[in-house]
Amino acid sequence: MTTANPPIEPLAYSVREACRMSSLGRTRLYQLISEGRLEARKIGKRTLIPAASLRALIEGKA
Repeated sequence: MTTANPPIEPLAYSVREACRMSSLGRTRLYQLISEGRLEARKIGKRTLIPAASLRALIEGKA
């Protein structure tokens, strides 16, 4: 008997993944970051978008 594990929600998305998830272009994503409407974290050379911030933007809370 196998148990179904619920899907694991990511904590953050890369810029490429955030573009794919939101259907927004890379330039628009960086615009939203510079406007302060979308959070971004720089870890090494990678820019990560917290999932909660992307969700809030899509839901109109940002």
